Amino acid sequence: MITDRQFRDKISGMVTGRVLFDEPMSRHTSMGVGGRADALIFPGTDGELKNVVSFFFKKGVPFLPVGNCTNLIVKDGGYRGALLSLEALRGLEIRNENFPSKSAALKGKHADIVCVYAQAGVSLSGIVDFSAREALTGLEFCAGIPGSIGGGVKMNAGAWGREMKDVVSSVSILDADARMREIAREDLLFEYRNLILPEGTIITGADFHLVKGNRDEIRRKISDFIAKRREKHPLAYRSAGSVFKNPPGCPAGRMIEEAGLKGFRVGDAEVSEKHGNFIVNRGSAKAEDVITLIDTIQKKILNERGILLETELKIIGEGL
Repeated sequence: MITDRQFRDKISGMVTGRVLFDEPMSRHTSMGVGGRADALIFPGTDGELKNVVSFFFKKGVPFLPVGNCTNLIVKDGGYRGALLSLEALRGLEIRNENFPSKSAALKGKHADIVCVYAQAGVSLSGIVDFSAREALTGLEFCAGIPGSIGGGVKMNAGAWGREMKDVVSSVSILDADARMREIAREDLLFEYRNLILPEGTIITGADFHLVKGNRDEIRRKISDFIAKRREKHPLAYRSAGSVFKNPPGCPAGRMIEEAGLKGFRVGDAEVSEKHGNFIVNRGSAKAEDVITLIDTIQKKILNERGILLETELKIIGEGL
C-alpha cells in the first residue's frame, strides 16, 4: 500500500517533517546496518504523530515508533510498513518547582524539587546538558548514554546504580486508540531494562523530578561518568551500546569475555576487544552478521553456563 503514489502523497501531506520512502536504515541506525523501510516518517508535533497513527490504524498499515535508532537493528530484508521517528519532538522545559515528588528516590524531599518535561525526541545528552545548566541533579548517570528520552524511558536506561525509574514522575503516551494521555509514576510498571506498557503504546514524553544542586558538582559528576565510559567502551567504532541485559550474579560482558569471545567476528561484526558486551561494526557489517554473532554468543553462553542472554537491542524486519 505504501508503494502507491496517492498513498505516499497523503502521508507526505500529513506532517511538516521529512518523509522518506524505501529508505535504507543503515543510514540511521547507530550500528550502521539495516535494510530498507517502506517509509521513515518524522512527525513535527504530537498532533501530527496522532494523525499519522490514526490514519495507519484506519488503513491497516503496520508501523513502529523509533527514536534515535541507537539500539535498533533492521534486518537486511527491510521493514514492510512505516517507522515513525520521534526525533523532531524535542520540547524541553521546566514545568514546576518546589513540590512533593512521588519518585521513590526523592520521597520526603519537597522544596528543592524541580519538574522537567522532555519530549520523546530529546537526546539523553541534551537533557543532561540542560540539567547541568539549570543546576539540577539526578540525571548525571545518563551522561554518555546514547539515545533519546522515549527509548531511554521505555528501556529503563541506567548506569552506575541508577535507572530512569528513579527520576521519572510521569510518562506521556499515545495509546493504541490514538488517545494522548499521561500515566502517573505510581501506575508505571518498571522492571530491569524495561517499562511495561500496553501493546501499541508510543511514549511521547516524560516528566522528571530533579533536585536543585551545585552546578560545578553536577558538571564534575557528568565529566567523571563520561571519562569512565570512554575508558571502558569501544567508542572508536559504530555500535548499538550494550547488546545483552546483565543476568543476576554476573555481567554479560564478563561472561562473554570468559567464554573467549572477545575479538570473535562474523563478517565485519566483531565482539569488541575492549568490552565483551559490545558488538562493533568494523566497516561494512550487515545486519545478518550482527544477528548471527548475537546468536553465536547466546548459544555458547547457554551451553557453558546454562544462561540464555537476553538482548537489549530491538531487532525488526524481514530476513535472518
